[in-house]
Amino acid sequence: MLRLIGARLLTTIPSVIGVIIVTFLLTRVLPGDTAAYFAGPTASPKAIAEIRSKLGLDQSLPQQFASYVAALVKGDLGQSLTTGQPVSRDIAARLPASAELTLCGLLLAMSVALPLGVLAAVRQGSWIDHLCRIIATAGVSLPVFFTGLLLVFVFYFVLGWSPAPLGRLDVFLSEPPRVTGFLLIDTLLAGDFPAFRAAIAQLILPAVTLGIFSLAPITRMTRASMLAVLGADFVRTARASGLSSGKVIGVYAFRNAMLPVVTTLGMVFSFLLGANVLVEKVFAWPGIGSYAVEALIASDYAPIQGFVLTMAVMYVMLNLLIDLLYGFIDPRVRLEG
Repeated sequence: MLRLIGARLLTTIPSVIGVIIVTFLLTRVLPGDTAAYFAGPTASPKAIAEIRSKLGLDQSLPQQFASYVAALVKGDLGQSLTTGQPVSRDIAARLPASAELTLCGLLLAMSVALPLGVLAAVRQGSWIDHLCRIIATAGVSLPVFFTGLLLVFVFYFVLGWSPAPLGRLDVFLSEPPRVTGFLLIDTLLAGDFPAFRAAIAQLILPAVTLGIFSLAPITRMTRASMLAVLGADFVRTARASGLSSGKVIGVYAFRNAMLPVVTTLGMVFSFLLGANVLVEKVFAWPGIGSYAVEALIASDYAPIQGFVLTMAVMYVMLNLLIDLLYGFIDPRVRLEG
């Protein structure tokens, strides 16, 4: 198992290096002048030149890249000009908010998509199967920002059931002591149940928005995978042996259908990390997505590079986790590795 993990990590090194190079070059071709932006509209050319020299932007691209890589080796992602804090500190403070939102959205989607996909495959052609297709089509067709704005309009503006979409916690409540960064866990650890209920209330709409976005691919893949497995010889043999329908579907069919579903879950999770950027802006969620957008508007290079590099590392770790899950689900994959 350790050899498998080491081999997978070695194959990801070129990908991470490529992400570093591409991100560096893309940030340098973005429109706008960082020095002019932070100097202000009334700054003189001399003041702008001084800021550009201080930021190292007057150096050649190879020199800037060498300085950037040297800082990365030391674990330094640079300094954010918009917040005045180290990028690593900003990302560490905001990443739990994005992770909490993404995980809740994915868990919500899985709780609906997996049973719905299984039922649609078992009862092919029934109303459940048609409902599965409708949900899949709607999930693919609706942009995530439109879904979020629609939910805010209906449940906050019209019905008044939801709190104002202004972050992770009500403005009249104080955050608990930071332990994990996950607000739901920290409020429980602090015994602050009013803050816990308020955090859940703030989380519902953005999590449902991400859940609707990810329902379609998970449902469709679960249905297609289950249909393929239900027609296999070992399932027919299990039924002919007199096993109950629930045991055949739950133990034999579903487990063998999980490999492509797990792959889809990994892809959906990576998609949700990107969709978080829009959802966080709609709901004023203080995550790394909104942090990257604010830095992009200000042409602040370091936070953008830190954001993309963080997403790349998370994607690499997610693929490694999927490979390990393959081995637990199907021992043949572990033996082949």
